[in-house]
Amino acid sequence: MSSVPFVTIAVPCRDEEGYIEAFIRSLQAQDWPSDCLEILVADGMSMDATREILARLAAEDARVRLVDNHARIQAAGLNECIRRARGEIVVRMDVHADYPSDFVRQCVAVLERTGADNVGGAARPKARSFFQRCVAAALRSPLGMGGSRYRKEDEEGWVESVWPGAFRRSVFERVGLFDPRAVTNEDAELNQRLVDAGGRVYMSRDIVSHYYPRESARALAKQYFKYGQGRARTLLKHRRFLSWRPALPFLWLLGETALAATSPWQPLFSWSLAAYALATGAEAVRVGRREGALAVPVVWAVFPILHVSHGAGFATGLVRYALMPDWAPAEKIAPTPVATGTRVAVAR
Repeated sequence: MSSVPFVTIAVPCRDEEGYIEAFIRSLQAQDWPSDCLEILVADGMSMDATREILARLAAEDARVRLVDNHARIQAAGLNECIRRARGEIVVRMDVHADYPSDFVRQCVAVLERTGADNVGGAARPKARSFFQRCVAAALRSPLGMGGSRYRKEDEEGWVESVWPGAFRRSVFERVGLFDPRAVTNEDAELNQRLVDAGGRVYMSRDIVSHYYPRESARALAKQYFKYGQGRARTLLKHRRFLSWRPALPFLWLLGETALAATSPWQPLFSWSLAAYALATGAEAVRVGRREGALAVPVVWAVFPILHVSHGAGFATGLVRYALMPDWAPAEKIAPTPVATGTRVAVAR
């Protein structure tokens, strides 16, 4: 017999009528004691049927609660959930992802085993389409986005950030909530504050979940442009990175632009582009061939989409947020009594 901690699942969403019910059903199927679990969904004032679906699900299951997120930014929505959370553990989950039934249990087990402040697993891409398989192949490569440890499925140990994150409530009391104006990179920004304050983040191969990459080149480019802007904002806000990997696409793009603009050195620009094409082409063959011969040229094309979009977004983010910084001191929640677990037998 053991005391089971109460867990709050925090979910941001907006206009998800095609996915939200199946997602909530997967959360209801978690093998965690039902009387020790609540599901808070912060809806960004959806214009489709999302709110009606959530209202119906909440009427059927008292564990499900609809929370209004008038700011419509997912970080602000997560904060609305955390302010209302009764759990001593807050698990962030996203609609466009798949979670096995033991996800919550594994998160709690790793928190208890390691004493970490935040735990999670690797960012494992999962594909429904051919293009998504190609994106997933590119992201598995060290050339994808710098070979970050949180993309390595077999990694185990202390890291800078994890996906999606299971936090002790005390984290939000000590270092504050998510940055409510961070459109992207809110998880890495919070983890940076946590590490700077002496906290610890742990990644475990036992915590398994999958996300779905964007389904088109245009959507992927838009996503990584926003990621670049978010990374630049975090750099300006904290004046440093825990790692300089996020800035590598920007530094590469800056170097290529400088070579192209300096006429005496234009041959170097051509050689540099040729070297980039050869390196990414060879890597596309290595990581893409398992998806079939047709995947290799698509994976090859995905690399510059990732690098150029992220680098350009980082550049614009540096200018935008240097001119108009929009952050404020982090809001901390007050220590409050949390719901207590019941004395039940739980398989570990």
